Amino acid sequence: MSDERLLNIGKIVNTHGIKGELKIYPQTDFPEVRFKVGNKLMMFPPESGAPIEIEIVAAREQKTMYIVKIKGYDNINQVEKYKGWELKVNENDRVPLPEGEYYFRDILGCEVITEEDELLGTVTDILSPGANDVWVVKLAKGKELLLPVIDDVVLDVDVAARKIKVHLMEGLL
Repeated sequence: MSDERLLNIGKIVNTHGIKGELKIYPQTDFPEVRFKVGNKLMMFPPESGAPIEIEIVAAREQKTMYIVKIKGYDNINQVEKYKGWELKVNENDRVPLPEGEYYFRDILGCEVITEEDELLGTVTDILSPGANDVWVVKLAKGKELLLPVIDDVVLDVDVAARKIKVHLMEGLL
């Protein structure tokens, strides 16, 4: 498993009650998928150490947290030691997105080219100020271009080739 990329999906912040439940701060856009009964996750200690595979047997949302019960743990004393541990899944277990939507990690590092195939730079950051995301593109001369992620500007995204084709509207450069 060490060669595969892992995705953080949550952090164990505390125990809940005395029956071995854990309070988890979700770090995923899909907590209802990740904490579904029967799902298997990996628990990683805060420092180095061997991960533990767990299976969800019950889960419920409580305010901004999830209360999760894992198979084989029925007592607070068994789960107390897991405070601070991270929950992760393999990158192959990503939730598929609708067409035209992308994971941040797929966009970061992509080359940005114009309609005329002129290299502009590389996406270094993604901002979410409101109506639409903005991709920060580091230009060749060290400057940055703020590229609004709208249909008029972003023409094509090829995640496999790590290339994004854009139309530079007047005033963008």
